[in-house]
Amino acid sequence: MLGGTGEARELASRVPAVSSLAGRVREPRLPVGEVRIGGFGGVDGLVQWLQDNEIHAVVDATHPFAARITANAFEACQRIGVPFLILRRPGFTARPGWIWVDGVAEAAAALPGERVFLTTGRQDLAEFAGCPQWFLARMVESPEPPLPQRIQVLLSRGPFTVEGELELMREHRIDVLVTKDSGGAMTSAKLDAAEQLGIPVVVVRRPPLPPAEVVATVDEAVRWSGTAGA
Repeated sequence: MLGGTGEARELASRVPAVSSLAGRVREPRLPVGEVRIGGFGGVDGLVQWLQDNEIHAVVDATHPFAARITANAFEACQRIGVPFLILRRPGFTARPGWIWVDGVAEAAAALPGERVFLTTGRQDLAEFAGCPQWFLARMVESPEPPLPQRIQVLLSRGPFTVEGELELMREHRIDVLVTKDSGGAMTSAKLDAAEQLGIPVVVVRRPPLPPAEVVATVDEAVRWSGTAGA
């Protein structure tokens, strides 16, 4: 069973697998092969599903900030002895002008500017609701309140280009970028643009992982899948 990310889509095309998506996006990009969408009902529900479907191994390829999903999957596998692997793309390499924080709430309290390009996702907007700054918030789907009082929502799905990010930041006179350490080349364009413009970047660190084996590439996960549960 896989989490629903780009890495999971590639892995599912190379090994027999069921891909599980959380269902938070109404029109997700579906991976190849068998797909299920929605939650399991916590750890107990996941344990039951793994047993009912005779799952021999679990690869957690969820977003680096999907901490609850990862923790639940790890606990479920521990309970019934199913091999468990975490597939995580490497995080960002720090650059000059970056401000590292331990959570979204800390990011909201550490904004070094007045016009903020916010790219942390719609589920975190409530943390910025009390901030006086003006926000350009980019996300895939429309958010629900509470929201910052001064906000412009931009509905868009990547990948994005450096040229496009430069134009966007200049047009909206952005003076600080807020993002998560999600890693991956797909999210680097905004970082390159901010660096070119001399804009400070507030970066939210990844949450800690459970004590499981971790790999960074699909090839490593494929090799692991070939021996797991044997």
